[in-house]
Amino acid sequence: EVQIVESGGDLVQAGGSLRLSCAVSGVTFHNVAVGWFRRAPGKEREGVSCFGNTDGSTYYAPSVKDRFTVFSDSAKNTVYLQMDNLKPEDTAVYYCAADQYYMARSEGYGCHVTLTYDYWGQGTQVTVSS
Repeated sequence: EVQIVESGGDLVQAGGSLRLSCAVSGVTFHNVAVGWFRRAPGKEREGVSCFGNTDGSTYYAPSVKDRFTVFSDSAKNTVYLQMDNLKPEDTAVYYCAADQYYMARSEGYGCHVTLTYDYWGQGTQVTVSS
């Protein structure tokens, strides 16, 4: 059984930092791309970032580029999203998801938030106060 578990959400002041964790089990971690998504109240879900464990590919949405960093720890089967210089507009429920076929689906181009993610976590709340 594939399990995706996010953690690390919290209340933080603008300009602060948080690190979200996404633990993946039940699937070969090396084959997996992990995507980070968020949904703010009244808004559509937004793809934020991803990390491809097979090829080390990464992607960042323009809204978070240069503030967020995604990285993987294969020893822990966990992908992290380091969020720095947080802004009130980053407030949302953050979800991570896994795609074990991303290299085939991307035709070798690596991870992207537009790919199909098969397994999703329950979400973690990030609130940034001004």
